[in-house]
Amino acid sequence: MKLRLETAAMDALTVRLFDEIDERNMGWIMAADTVLRHAFNDALIDLIPSYTTLLVHYDCQRMTFVEATSRIREALKGLQPADTQQGQLHEIPVWYDASVGPELPAVAQGAGLSIEQLIARHCGHDYCVFALGFAPGYGFMGLVDEDLATPRLKTPRRRVAAGSVGIAERQTAIYSLLSPGGWNILGRTAVPLFEYAKRGEPLLRPGDKVRFKAISQAEFEAAGGDTTPLEERA
Repeated sequence: MKLRLETAAMDALTVRLFDEIDERNMGWIMAADTVLRHAFNDALIDLIPSYTTLLVHYDCQRMTFVEATSRIREALKGLQPADTQQGQLHEIPVWYDASVGPELPAVAQGAGLSIEQLIARHCGHDYCVFALGFAPGYGFMGLVDEDLATPRLKTPRRRVAAGSVGIAERQTAIYSLLSPGGWNILGRTAVPLFEYAKRGEPLLRPGDKVRFKAISQAEFEAAGGDTTPLEERA
């Protein structure tokens, strides 16, 4: 960990702890999140943890820029990583099928795997939730195995169905609502991430883990999943 402070706005500072994405960062990021929330207390407007940084948005009527930087440095002295096992483990059922996951065959071929092997590999790892963003409830997760890493689509889709599960480079994610997107889509889940976010209680939080579980079309439909092929929504 190497602390650097960067100005993000007149009332916000980026606290940079690392330069590269790594699951091992999250213990430090979550520990910093806890101590900074305590240090800023009611002067804190928002605090957003991410892959390698935390954004501290503070009330500039309650403290000056100099006071904010000093408080951050003091709070992070002697920081020790949090226990990453404290994050919640979410098992997310996914229907992997080319009708709702058009890139499933191409990603498998690129990795030199059968579709069944690709599904087993994608389900065989617990993924760390690094950050929330792009859309309410949308969690950026990783890291997928290197040989599964696949570049984003050259031309993003205008409409990607809610619940779509995809890969981009070494990250994986679930689209929380119908939106544009350029990730390689492998399948779909019926878990309503956006509904959790609307209630102000996002299902996924930074530091959590996600484990995907392959299910049949019948199980997906029984859970309320929409089987409309993705290309019909493009």
